[in-house]
Amino acid sequence: MSFSQLGLSAPLLRAIAEKNYVDPTPIQAAAIPVILRGADVRASAQTGSGKTAAYVLPLLQGLALRRREPGRWVRALILVPTRELAAQVGEAVRRYGRFLPEPIKTLVVYGGVSINPQMMALGGGADVLVATPGRLLDLIDHNAVSLQAVSVLVLDEADRLLALGFAEEWGRIAKCLPVERQSLLFSATFPPAVTALADALLRDPHVIEMAPVVKAEPQIEERAIEVDAPRRTQLLRFLTEENKWTRVLVFVATKYATEHVADKLRRAGLDATALHGELSQGARTQALADFKAGRVRLLIATDLAARGLDIEELPVVVNYDLPRSAVDYVHRIGRTGRAGARGVAVSFVSAETHAHFHLIEKRNARGMLREQIDGFEPVEIEPPVPVVPGGGGVKGKRKSKKDKLREAAGLALPVNLGTKSVISTEPVFKESEPKEFFPWAQRVMVGRRMR
Repeated sequence: MSFSQLGLSAPLLRAIAEKNYVDPTPIQAAAIPVILRGADVRASAQTGSGKTAAYVLPLLQGLALRRREPGRWVRALILVPTRELAAQVGEAVRRYGRFLPEPIKTLVVYGGVSINPQMMALGGGADVLVATPGRLLDLIDHNAVSLQAVSVLVLDEADRLLALGFAEEWGRIAKCLPVERQSLLFSATFPPAVTALADALLRDPHVIEMAPVVKAEPQIEERAIEVDAPRRTQLLRFLTEENKWTRVLVFVATKYATEHVADKLRRAGLDATALHGELSQGARTQALADFKAGRVRLLIATDLAARGLDIEELPVVVNYDLPRSAVDYVHRIGRTGRAGARGVAVSFVSAETHAHFHLIEKRNARGMLREQIDGFEPVEIEPPVPVVPGGGGVKGKRKSKKDKLREAAGLALPVNLGTKSVISTEPVFKESEPKEFFPWAQRVMVGRRMR
């Protein structure tokens, strides 16, 4: 099936041809005709499947057939979870609609920037409003926008919207929307909360079910490299230079780590920048633009970049820190190997993360050989699973706070669990005994309150 067989207009087909798209993806072939008929849709579409075009193209065709009334009205509303995805969807709407006879006014609104320019831009209404929920509610509270004329509502990445507290915000937004509308819900996965939202939101929907979890695809080479945690930055630098990687998206666990790792790489002579949620919107936009344009070689990011971002021809993704969730692993590596291109996904596995990586493999039906790089062979050994006599199990190899207190109590002093306690990493030893014989002991100070 070709795009011309889906019922799209000539201006939209021209925009598609300009992007050198030949055949529609499965989600596009399934969704576009149904949306053009005006039906509600619930679609599970994995990362990199082309779902943005699947709803933007028919949405634009419908808007082009109807005139926009003057005023502060919004005709189509697209809700997304992050600022970056909002900007990306807004750009897609403008790109696909550029050849339509009447220009489509598209506005993108999100937090982290001044609300005043957005309020002024909405004074004349909009054909398409792409928004994050929080900023949309701010605009509603300021009487800057009216949603009473919305004919099409789209929820993109609905599972992430719910994870970010959207369920609480949706009630307020829903009251501002007309009952008669077309609703489209796209989600990478459909956990119970998303299914419940879909049932309340959609009317007799057409259900499109693609694979809910991205499987390992042949064009993505997945590698697991064993390395001691303190040497990961050195290994990252070595691999980048040895393999002549032009652009590398590096995932770390915390905002602090993004800045720390990027700074170490810059001091080593590599162009690197950080991307995390505490940066200003201008800094986040600039970091992404520099990376996409090739002005920066390594982008060190939190899971902010794990979903929704479309970085064309990204050759390499590195899991510097492993993701907490097995599902997030799939979304991370899905940044590479897109649109038929080949990609490489590298995960650093240390002694402490062996068990967690095994869990990620198991839940994603994967099995990878562990590699070691000459000169970076690990010397640390995998820590044993602690056995705590008489008290509660330990999940995997990650101790809970109570497990740590129980273990400390067994090794040192009794702990009163009714008070807040501070565990010091200073070893406990007798004056007559060498310190090195007791590296595992911990002094527990009871009764000192933490502030």
